Amino acid sequence: MMMDRWLYLMLLPGVIFFLLFKYGPMWGIVIAFQDYSPFLGMTGSEWVGMKHFHRLFTDPTFFMLLKNTLLLSLLNIALVFPMPIIFALMLNEVRTAKFKRIIQTLIYIPHFMSWVIIVGIFYVIFEMQDGVFQEVMASIGLQKFTIMMDPDLLRPMYVLQSIWKDTGWGTIIYLAALAGVDPQLYEAARMDGASRMRQVWHITLPCIRSTIIILLILKIGDILELGFEHMFLLLNPLNRGVAEIFDTYVYTSGIVQGAFSYSTAVGLFKSFVGLVLVLAANKLSKKFGEEGII
Repeated sequence: MMMDRWLYLMLLPGVIFFLLFKYGPMWGIVIAFQDYSPFLGMTGSEWVGMKHFHRLFTDPTFFMLLKNTLLLSLLNIALVFPMPIIFALMLNEVRTAKFKRIIQTLIYIPHFMSWVIIVGIFYVIFEMQDGVFQEVMASIGLQKFTIMMDPDLLRPMYVLQSIWKDTGWGTIIYLAALAGVDPQLYEAARMDGASRMRQVWHITLPCIRSTIIILLILKIGDILELGFEHMFLLLNPLNRGVAEIFDTYVYTSGIVQGAFSYSTAVGLFKSFVGLVLVLAANKLSKKFGEEGII
């Protein structure tokens, strides 16, 4: 162990980072059980028990938030999550290395853009009066209309943007898993007369099944954690009824309205549900013979 002391020393910055910025702030969750006042601090604020949780669960807004968040999360799992797997399988079948690298680069690029740029690009295309979408609508004789302001089209737009931004990055993980598949399995399958589709179904997918399940478990853990920035940029008074989710509600109640204790209670509820779902999904995966993450 002493021979590797320099390697262990390299862990020190990471450990300090997690202690300061990940574990240290966790003490702040105690204000969910207080009527927190910035002037009194955590030690001087009054303890109120489950008051803020009772307010959350009895507030009619809670069911709207739960419905909006769950619907978007289920759409993410059903439509966004499989896209990297599909793209990885398709790229794995490409035999021209140069063409494969070009496609990989093109689908990775959106991941390195912020949500501000992504939403801005969609706004320019679909919302501006002289944008591409509006010009196409006018050229075929249809009336111009706004997509991003329409509450009925918010969820499809959200899913489309998520697919465009994250598919390329997720594909990297599955391509790495596909690189570990033994080529002799494909050779044996070809000798038995298996088609390309049968090779994918009986060899490729079973070989990357563990990777798929681990990433799915992590995705399920984030079922109430859609992320603040993306939806906040899409949120407006016209679509608030379908766009308001827990992440934006925490910002509105905590920062805008100054209800620090209440917003912390909302955040703690989200984290607790995520932890329960991860443990349940992990146990279920082990029950079916998979490794899981714990």
